[in-house]
Amino acid sequence: MLSQQIRQLRLARGLSLEALAQRMSSVVTKQALSKYEQGKATPSPAVLSKIAGALGVKVADLVRSADIQIEFIAYRRKASLGKRQQEQVQSLVYTAIQQRIQLQHVSGQPPEHHIPVQSIPVETIEETEQAAELLRRIWDLGTAPIANMTMVLEDNAVHVIDLDANESFDGIAAVARDSEHTILAASVVTRGGLPGERQRLNLAHELGHLVLRLAEGIDVEKAAFRFAGALLAPADTLRARVGERRALIHAEELLLLKQTFGMSIQALLYRLRTLGIITESYYQAWCIDVSRLGWRRHEPGELPVEVPTWQRRTVLRVLSEELITPEEAAHLLGENTPGSATLRYNRRAFAQLPLDERRRVLAEQAARMTNMYGDDPDRDRWQGDDIIEH
Repeated sequence: MLSQQIRQLRLARGLSLEALAQRMSSVVTKQALSKYEQGKATPSPAVLSKIAGALGVKVADLVRSADIQIEFIAYRRKASLGKRQQEQVQSLVYTAIQQRIQLQHVSGQPPEHHIPVQSIPVETIEETEQAAELLRRIWDLGTAPIANMTMVLEDNAVHVIDLDANESFDGIAAVARDSEHTILAASVVTRGGLPGERQRLNLAHELGHLVLRLAEGIDVEKAAFRFAGALLAPADTLRARVGERRALIHAEELLLLKQTFGMSIQALLYRLRTLGIITESYYQAWCIDVSRLGWRRHEPGELPVEVPTWQRRTVLRVLSEELITPEEAAHLLGENTPGSATLRYNRRAFAQLPLDERRRVLAEQAARMTNMYGDDPDRDRWQGDDIIEH
């Protein structure tokens, strides 16, 4: 609905009703805006144009997006995340998904009907192991460790959204449908600023929420966590590397396994206990050591952050095909000032530049891509204490 769309965009931009009215030069009052958002009144075409401009979108996009319904699945958050912050997070996700649907449409990519949204049945927690194996077969992943979880998701039409959010926010899985209930897009959302191993587990966890259809009475968080562990470290593959039973496992070996499976040491220990490779008492002893070593929140051997690329690749593609303007591209990429060479020039303008200038532009692009895909020393909801408390 248009009323919901206006509200979602306003919240996503962190604007109060009064602030939005001021952006519109007080053409209407905040009371009038409130009525529009509640569906008690409908803005005139002139006012709607002002609203769209103040929110940084086109009227056509505002109206078209109003028919998209987004369902949030298993919104994971801590109690300290206030209601207003929750609404803003949801609105940010809502806006991000709409942008991706817009890009799908502009680039000619059809809606992804084949995503197994809540279609893999699970009757018991243990069956999440088989569910993870099934998804690996559906996506033709084999049994080897997953090198890049983000790439796997994007290659299988699941949008990855990295949200700059409060630490009390953990993650969301979301599905967008049209008025006929057809799936337009599916997304997994996690909080940014996490080490790569925690980011990967978060993504796999949200994927579990997205694809599993759980029987009544199953703890949804435990099921998603078990699914995530099984997806990243399949039982047979892990046993082949560590054995069926272990009375002792050294820290150096855990670090090597961390590099292999892209999971935190704490998540690996939990996985080893779940599979019965180590005993409960040995697991608890390791939990004590993890605390003593200061690894509960900062483990050694942090992995690089995985960077989603679908949106940027698609924006650059439709920009080069002149299906959108540089200004629209900058907006979709969250770059309010399109200062990068990538966005400043379309193909014709680039071809008309002097040779030295073209070389400079290409050098800037190469540097940008190197920074984007090179080693990044910075980066789940599954903090060490979260796993250990299970």
